[in-house]
Amino acid sequence: MTSSRRSFLTRSAVTVAAAAAGPSLLAACGSDATAGGRGGERATFLSYLPLETLSLAPELLAVVGGHFANHGLEVELQPVKGSPQAMQTLLAGSGPVTRLGQIDVMTAVADSNQPLVNIGTLTRGSSLRFVYSKKNHPLEKPEDFLGQTMGVPSEGGTSDKVVSLVMANAKLDPRQVKRQVVGLTPGTFNLVQQGRLVGYVVSIDTANVVTAQHEDAGVFDPGVIVRSDSQVFVATRDGIRQNPGVLRAFLAGIKDALAAMVADESFDETIKRLRAKYSFAALDDDKVARDSLITMRDLWTGGDASKPLLVTDEAAWVAGYDELTAAGVAKPGGNAASWIDNSLLPTRGA
Repeated sequence: MTSSRRSFLTRSAVTVAAAAAGPSLLAACGSDATAGGRGGERATFLSYLPLETLSLAPELLAVVGGHFANHGLEVELQPVKGSPQAMQTLLAGSGPVTRLGQIDVMTAVADSNQPLVNIGTLTRGSSLRFVYSKKNHPLEKPEDFLGQTMGVPSEGGTSDKVVSLVMANAKLDPRQVKRQVVGLTPGTFNLVQQGRLVGYVVSIDTANVVTAQHEDAGVFDPGVIVRSDSQVFVATRDGIRQNPGVLRAFLAGIKDALAAMVADESFDETIKRLRAKYSFAALDDDKVARDSLITMRDLWTGGDASKPLLVTDEAAWVAGYDELTAAGVAKPGGNAASWIDNSLLPTRGA
């Protein structure tokens, strides 16, 4: 290993908590919830999501199922507070890879010329859901959001931008929807029932937990309006040049985990393996876990299991940028095709 690569991996294995999120993150670094692998090179995955969600099923299974370790990589799953901070810590060199929304990547590159590259597309559609109260104020079309307050997990992050894009695509002013930063937990639905929020943005599994717990809960899928809300794995251009082996091993582990879940028709084995190490509301409920994973499998495969996992479709990627520029969410004039790199992905069958 070269000295530059060794120093990079050392920085990756050391928590970014001091710079990013304080003592609570430090406490989590050595726990079973975040560390995995059987030795080898170390790398930190910067997760804008908390670890207690099935939205992270590929990363969680890659740890507990030994898929990262099979490629000689020990990965620490490091939660940070939202996609803006995940991007900042990635750019600071605190880890080699994160996962972000396509919208965040495109706005950062187009508007601020950030050196971010999509190295693999995980979901081929929106993995967000807007939860609302059917009794208080149903959210069935963009016009229903006007004059209301939506809860989002972070200001300026993917969820916030998706709310804006839903409005902009309907030729409505996104500024007519107020935003309030709230938690991602099912308990936040109480604020919706109290009328303090019209709804809030959650992951697919959290939406399923809420609807299982509350008869009045409804779900709005922004993916019926927004085309550019895919989830992608992201590295910096320097990271790709300096440490391609680490990134290849990471993506190979993710691909193996995805392939195992796609092949697990009932998800019995997937759920069993995840429960061996993790416990949270969506995973602990059989129906919620299965329903959530089924929905996410369709997003991972784009509805066609014969297509290669993680490969970014250039035409779809560029079309997403066109959507963002037309809505005024991202600056025009960028070369979106140059913001992707499929070369680090394992070849079909590898």
